[in-house]
Amino acid sequence: MTELIIVLAVSILVIIVFHRLKIPVVVGFLITGIIIGPGGLGLIKDLKAINALAEVGVMMLLFIIGIEFSLERLQKIQKYFWIGGGLQVSLTIAIAAAIFVWLGFGANEGIFYGFLVAQSSTSVLLKILSDKNLIKSPVGEVSMGISLFNDVALLPMLFLVPALAELKTISVLNLSVRLAISIIAILAVFFVTRKIMPPIIEAIVRTRIKEIFLILTLLVCLGMSYLTASVGFSLALGAFLAGIILSESSYSHQIVSDILPFRDVFSSIFFISVGMLLDTRLVWGLRRPVLLVVIGILLIKGLVVIFTVRLLKFNFKISLLSAFGLAQIGEISFVLATVGRENGLISWQVFQVFIASSIITLVVAPLLMEFGPKLVDKLSDRLEMEKEIKSMVPEKKSFQEHVIIAGFGLNGQNLARVLKETGIPYVILEINPDTYRRVDQAGEPIIFGDASSSIILREAGIARARVLVLALNDPGAARRAVCLARQLNREIFIIVRTRFASEIEELYALGASDVIPEEFETSIEIFVRVLEKFHLPRNIINTQVQIIRSEHYGLLRGARSSSRRLDQKIYDFLEAGLVETFLVTEDAWTAGKTLGEIDLRSKTGVTVIAVVRNEKTWSGPGGDFRLQGQDILVLVGNHQAIDQALAYLSDSGL
Repeated sequence: MTELIIVLAVSILVIIVFHRLKIPVVVGFLITGIIIGPGGLGLIKDLKAINALAEVGVMMLLFIIGIEFSLERLQKIQKYFWIGGGLQVSLTIAIAAAIFVWLGFGANEGIFYGFLVAQSSTSVLLKILSDKNLIKSPVGEVSMGISLFNDVALLPMLFLVPALAELKTISVLNLSVRLAISIIAILAVFFVTRKIMPPIIEAIVRTRIKEIFLILTLLVCLGMSYLTASVGFSLALGAFLAGIILSESSYSHQIVSDILPFRDVFSSIFFISVGMLLDTRLVWGLRRPVLLVVIGILLIKGLVVIFTVRLLKFNFKISLLSAFGLAQIGEISFVLATVGRENGLISWQVFQVFIASSIITLVVAPLLMEFGPKLVDKLSDRLEMEKEIKSMVPEKKSFQEHVIIAGFGLNGQNLARVLKETGIPYVILEINPDTYRRVDQAGEPIIFGDASSSIILREAGIARARVLVLALNDPGAARRAVCLARQLNREIFIIVRTRFASEIEELYALGASDVIPEEFETSIEIFVRVLEKFHLPRNIINTQVQIIRSEHYGLLRGARSSSRRLDQKIYDFLEAGLVETFLVTEDAWTAGKTLGEIDLRSKTGVTVIAVVRNEKTWSGPGGDFRLQGQDILVLVGNHQAIDQALAYLSDSGL
């Protein structure tokens, strides 16, 4: 109990500090272990209890990774997954293994060290991409595809670790059998995932007993872990398989919600326990090898990722940014290292060097992504990387008084459809090679290139364009594009879509003519529909919307705004009488009846002041006025009366 209290107390303090420094929380846990472990202050003496909890933490960690592995998500980026991920993992293992064999290690050790180096942290990558709003950008898609392959590659790696440990005594036949078992296990897991598990979970859910649902989840996790451990593999492998089995269930989100608190507690203890294993004195004595290993990891992984992403037809900029995000060593490697130690594949001294090097790469990765874009821009300017993009631009077309659409996601596609229907000329800029090929084959006017490149903007005719629409998923590229476009054409109208309200003022300062924050536009649409339900006059609603937009969404951002003067009038409008319209359909019960027969005034207190029929207005119709289908009634009354009248007129009968 004492050890556990110390672990939790120190963790809180360290995590707060690392959160403010924007360093991944995994690093915080590792540092916590170093501080309180034998290599630090020595606050923890008995490691047995901590290691037991850490074992559970490994299972929970891989269980959640397995659950969050979505086949549906994989289909969207399957090219980056299979080609990009396959190349990155295989090339990294091959290069790392060759280097370690050259340094005098055994072939089995070299391959195992290649396993460790090849893995990147999906959770750290997601955090970095999320902070930069790059998840849906080309950098985010290709990086996530490669990283997800790392997660799946864990399965055969865990199967092969015991075989690598026995490589000198195991026959080729036995090794082949183990590979065959791993493939059969993967196929069996996918079969269970699709055919067997869904009806079992459905039956459990129907009981509506939450405790049974949670117990089933833990049973599958622990049961699969016990099964794999019983046949000579690791507990972690079973937990990962269990997660994949439950991943395709429609209740997987609830499973994650129920199990997440357990995962967070136990996995944090696992990382802390890894940090406790670090012998700071030994590592300090090996600081030069540690530094060389860090440089080697960053170079090997970086160059392999750049090569892989370039093969996928992305430009140098996206390749380099992807390399920055994937250069770190992931938490899965700590699991592999632990399993490798148990099987005698990694010595204590090498384990120390690996842990220290991994921690450094996890600290460096966010810094690379923070300063990487600026570095890439400088490299592009000095080495003229735009020339390679220019070579992929199709034969120059003559654009005049047109719209430039930068980014052909959903917003860009919808805009292009409208412009095509209205006959307004446009040209598309797209940096994703797959999107470019698909749209180009459809006959759309598209240029492959980065909108933040002056050469690409000139190719798109920026000097003669009337409007530039930046619908990019890369905030940094959007800012650079605004600045460049304003320099190249002082008169052009620049519209920028952004997800972050904090960027509004900066984008306007850079030269944007109009900034559309998605979250605020959603808020506007919501309050417009709410006010319509209260029958507030449309011109009042439109005025409110125009004022909010003209003041750069100051009211929604909490800034003082002159639009507040309308807020004081809203209650007056709610109390006062207002005008509403109602369409009489062909099959309405009111069609064919006179206003006297309907008797709207006495029943609801609302007066029909006019009827519009075939674009002709009948003012002040009497009680003998007979209604027809497609007539539009103009109604006057207070809010309560109007609500009653609309309900009365919409009713099927009296």
